[in-house]
Amino acid sequence: MKIINHRLFQDDGTPFPFIATPNMGGELKASYLVMHYTAGPSADHSIKWLINPTAKASAHLVIGRDGSITQLVPFNRVAWHAGQSSWQGLVGMNQYSIGIEMDNAGTLNKVGDQYQAWFGTNYPADQVIEAAHKSENVKRAWHLYTPEQLFAALEVGSLLVQAYGLKDVIGHEDIAPRRKFDPGPAFPMASFHSRIFGRADDQAAPTVEYRTRVNLHIRTGPGSQYSPLPHSPLPTGTRLQAIDDSNSDWLKVRVLDTIQGAMDMQGWVSKQFVVRS
Repeated sequence: MKIINHRLFQDDGTPFPFIATPNMGGELKASYLVMHYTAGPSADHSIKWLINPTAKASAHLVIGRDGSITQLVPFNRVAWHAGQSSWQGLVGMNQYSIGIEMDNAGTLNKVGDQYQAWFGTNYPADQVIEAAHKSENVKRAWHLYTPEQLFAALEVGSLLVQAYGLKDVIGHEDIAPRRKFDPGPAFPMASFHSRIFGRADDQAAPTVEYRTRVNLHIRTGPGSQYSPLPHSPLPTGTRLQAIDDSNSDWLKVRVLDTIQGAMDMQGWVSKQFVVRS
């Protein structure tokens, strides 16, 4: 993909869908990329809301669960996605950032053997992760993002960083803490950031590699009481790089293989089910 006159195009020159919203401000010279979830039932529903003048909200892009991308605001114009917000001395992040909305239900409530969104839609357990948000101490259920979404977000995010010289990618939860919780713990921000900007710790990272001996869950913490990460369990033979070997029974690792189209992950695996390569 490429950017022409602040609009998103396919490599063959075909424009991505563009639905202009009246909910925009003046000229934008962005320094940051801010990731959001829609907390809505579908991408189409969210787009219709974000182009409605009464919403008084918008975003530059909306990414559907199938990886489809719709642009609502040119990248050189202010979108109303951040609200009351600040980051590293800047106040009012609409004026300093490009906003991407990901079609995702957000937090969910368990109802029987399924999970329900605030708008009534039920989701099966394989579309959910139970995890504590970084600003909370209790676990909640969160709607998982799809591999197609994450791939599209990575592709367009990398392009935006390169085209506009963006300094960083952050979440709505970072610029409006305690008020907003998106994109939440289901979004792999660490690996997303590292794919776009590279890892500062690459040279110092441990080089010991392991392989899984069985189909193995990779978890959010060192114990079976912690929730499995998205795309868990890992297939037998998956290559892992050790990050933290200090726990007697559990190993913190980075996944070196691409699993079902997902980006690289970091998490914990039981030592009894891995072997050094």
